[in-house]
Amino acid sequence: MSFGLNNLLKKILPKRLFYRALIIVAAPVIILQITISVVFFDSIWIKANKGMTRSLVSEIETLFDVYKSSDNKNNIKQLTDLYKKNFDFVINIKSGEKLPKTKFDRRFSPMDRSLRREMKHVFGSENYWFDTVTYIELVDLRIQTENEIIQIFFPKDKIAPSSVRVFVLWLTVPSLLLIFIALIFLKNQTRPLVKLSKAAERFGKGEIIDDLRPSGALEIRKATYEFDRMMKRINKHLAQRSEMLSGISHDLRTPLTRLKLQLAMMDKKDLAKKMTADIDEMEKMLNDYLQYAKSQSEESSSKIDINLMVNEILRNFDKNKFELITGQTIIIEGRRNLIKRCIQNIIDNGLSYGKKILIEIKKTVNGVVIIVEDNGPGIPKHEYLNVFKPFYRVDKSRGLNKSGVGLGLSIAQDIVKSHGGNISLSESRFKGLLVKISLPL
Repeated sequence: MSFGLNNLLKKILPKRLFYRALIIVAAPVIILQITISVVFFDSIWIKANKGMTRSLVSEIETLFDVYKSSDNKNNIKQLTDLYKKNFDFVINIKSGEKLPKTKFDRRFSPMDRSLRREMKHVFGSENYWFDTVTYIELVDLRIQTENEIIQIFFPKDKIAPSSVRVFVLWLTVPSLLLIFIALIFLKNQTRPLVKLSKAAERFGKGEIIDDLRPSGALEIRKATYEFDRMMKRINKHLAQRSEMLSGISHDLRTPLTRLKLQLAMMDKKDLAKKMTADIDEMEKMLNDYLQYAKSQSEESSSKIDINLMVNEILRNFDKNKFELITGQTIIIEGRRNLIKRCIQNIIDNGLSYGKKILIEIKKTVNGVVIIVEDNGPGIPKHEYLNVFKPFYRVDKSRGLNKSGVGLGLSIAQDIVKSHGGNISLSESRFKGLLVKISLPL
């Protein structure tokens, strides 16, 4: 039961903090307003309406009795003038007419319901008719006699307390004012949290955050300050790691270069060729290590035309080895060099193990999908998650007798994840490997 209630609340409640806080502030005000309105309506307005309606119908009954007992037209004229002067009644005597069949009274209106009840009690259910709709300020009431109709126009405030409008205005205006003040206050209070959330999102995508300043309440200031400290420690750690690997790479390249020079002067050319190939492999490994360490680059985000970028990458490959399927122009926000490296790694991987690849770029509702399919040996399904691990290689299928240290897909995944995207593997239509990259706009 509680689980179902929690799911219902999750669906109903807004997702953003500002609107949730607004509900917390506004809900009590609205509930209080409704409660006061109901109490006022029930205890004051309805009772006053009943009393006023009963008094009005009593006056009309007196008028009706006097009219029936009077035979002199002068007396009738004097009577109507008297009621007009003292009670604001406009009385018309219509001989030979019947009550209208069309009803203009409102069934659920408290004013109409009270007037209907009192008139029925005095004149019966079939001897009267009234209209509270046609005229804004007046009520058209008609009473049937034997041969004629007595039509009476009287102000609505005779049966509806005028104080209700003042009360509603008094109740509504302060409530709206309180909610407006709450909106301004909540906006100011949630703004630092929104800034912190956006900063965390940007930092998660690898961007450099240099405009974060603590603001707002003490707890938010402290959270912002600690986040800034954490961000600086991580950036320092990444910088130190990159510097260390760069230093190692530089230090190792020097002896490797000397070894290649010495091998070039050897008499045994076959052996020298094999050893040179090994050294080249070692250099590639060093480059892969360094590339993996620098996958969280300090590059700033910019607008990227995905179709144009993929075409730039494919210029370095044989046109007979790939097929490209594109559609409309797709622009995303991201770090150009990192995304280019990611796509290039996937294409390199496909062409390393397959004779031909198919590249398809599609726009979705929330972003872009890049699909790379090859006709190589593929990867067993149980290895799909493992190949994203650093330095992992599937020796039994892909990678047999192939160079590399198993960092291509790891780097690609890091780059995609840092941009808020996703990368997945499946079997291609050519029985090879299908790599699907999803990136937000």
